[in-house]
Amino acid sequence: MTQHPTHPFEQPVTLPDICLQRITSLLASGHRKILGIVAPPGAGKSTLAQRLLDQYGGAVQVVPMDGFHLANSELERLGKRSRKGAPDTFDAWGYQGLLRRIKDQAADEVVYAPDFRREIEEAIAGALPVLPDTPLIVTEGNYLLLGDSPWPQVRQALDEIWYLDVPDALRHERLLARHMHFGRSRQQALDWMASTDTPNAVRIAQTRQHADVCVPWV
Repeated sequence: MTQHPTHPFEQPVTLPDICLQRITSLLASGHRKILGIVAPPGAGKSTLAQRLLDQYGGAVQVVPMDGFHLANSELERLGKRSRKGAPDTFDAWGYQGLLRRIKDQAADEVVYAPDFRREIEEAIAGALPVLPDTPLIVTEGNYLLLGDSPWPQVRQALDEIWYLDVPDALRHERLLARHMHFGRSRQQALDWMASTDTPNAVRIAQTRQHADVCVPWV
């Protein structure tokens, strides 16, 4: 995985014991496993995924759901540009298809996954090579537990899903800092959070009960 630079609002983090226990169990199976990390925007999903990568090295590969954002030009065509980040602004069928390929990856096959680059607000195809001998694939995204098709098919491709429990005030602070870091003014960030992030967060929080593990992440 290409390691992205740490943002100024991200702090060094220690993995909770529950994460260490679950990762040990997944790696001990002897078979490839796919772990999903889900939470509302700003909860720190990518930070946790990066921490797992840092700690477990070559045993872990991160493949974010954000690589399946529809292109801005397509969102414009569909009239959904102002809703970017909502469930229907992702190629969810493509995402679940990639997870299936990763699940059934042949020993001599390299699967290439897209990656999302926040500095340009676009996905880059073929940016993440998934090697066949990596035992644990970590994928993180907002909607892994939704009940609307094709999200249940995404769920079926995952061996385990963690839901990150983060106090709303802290999550809002992180999200505001992220939006401003990538070019929005404070008011623009607050407006986007109110119109887009918050409705999405409410919907995501309603799926919490379906996770295998709830992880405190502060």
